[in-house]
Amino acid sequence: MKELDNTTVESSELVEQTFKFWLTDNQHIRSPFPTYIHSALKSESTEKFYKWASALDPEAKEELTDEAVGEKFEEFIFETAIPLIKTEDERITIMYPFLPRLGDKLNDDDGKESGVVDRAIYKEGDISYLRVSCENSENGDKWKTSFELPNMS
Repeated sequence: MKELDNTTVESSELVEQTFKFWLTDNQHIRSPFPTYIHSALKSESTEKFYKWASALDPEAKEELTDEAVGEKFEEFIFETAIPLIKTEDERITIMYPFLPRLGDKLNDDDGKESGVVDRAIYKEGDISYLRVSCENSENGDKWKTSFELPNMS
């Protein structure tokens, strides 16, 4: 692994491409980060990343793969975002970016489309779930479903 600091082309390219991926909506992945935090998120997570990289001993830097460096930078982005957001729903989106969000459309048991109107995390024993409340826009019927969440420990 080459030197990881904000003066190298490789590091700058990594940072730029990672932000491009996570801060814009793509075909299969929507950005979990609200636009009002983008500027602070970029500066704070980049600073944390370069501090981490500069503290690595030379031997550790040599053993790092590009993939491991990219994953570490993404960790800094997600960790940095949590204190910057304003709502619990935004926190849920950042923690679980691939699960349904407010306004998303889901089908009920009869195949009728409903919109997600509320989300909440709850626990049963050692297992956490995301409860999603939906409302059918045609008839106003409300229903709920849950998704088991990955263990974050």
